[in-house]
Amino acid sequence: MKKIVIAITGASGSVYAEGLLKKLVLLKDQWNELAVVLTENAKTVWQTELENDKWSSFPVKYYTTNDFNAPFASGSGQFDTMIIIPCSMGTLGRIATGISNDLITRAADVILKERRKLICVVRDTPYNLIHIRNMETVTLAGGIICPATPSFYSKPKTIEEVAATVVDRVIDLAGLKNQSFRWGQ
Repeated sequence: MKKIVIAITGASGSVYAEGLLKKLVLLKDQWNELAVVLTENAKTVWQTELENDKWSSFPVKYYTTNDFNAPFASGSGQFDTMIIIPCSMGTLGRIATGISNDLITRAADVILKERRKLICVVRDTPYNLIHIRNMETVTLAGGIICPATPSFYSKPKTIEEVAATVVDRVIDLAGLKNQSFRWGQ
């Protein structure tokens, strides 16, 4: 059973975070702890993009960005997976340079130092050289960069279905069993 922390930053792409939370609730038999941290900017972007405040309605434990008493702020908390979705380039840059100035960057630092799974769903485009180098640094440190780039072979018809192609990839990367479109099957 997995212990997962989801971090939601202020990058555009709240539809990805909402889709992941919905899917993880459905897969609750595969994890025993699910924690969520949202930045204040994430709440604003969620409200702007999705026109709701449902980020707080999921049956998970929520933490503020300054709660360094959260169990995943330490390796002894034994959280094995962290997903940052969407991951702003500012957050990625702070992780890449080891700046742990809030709970999200501290938790990412812990996940990396413990050699556990960090998945950063970056959502910016285009990338500048600083972004690319930060992605390289996080990758070399053991993190996984998963750009929020949807696939289309499943012929998605709605924005939610397009976003689900990214969410399904993230769920696969996290090591959870998931029913989704599979190429050639």
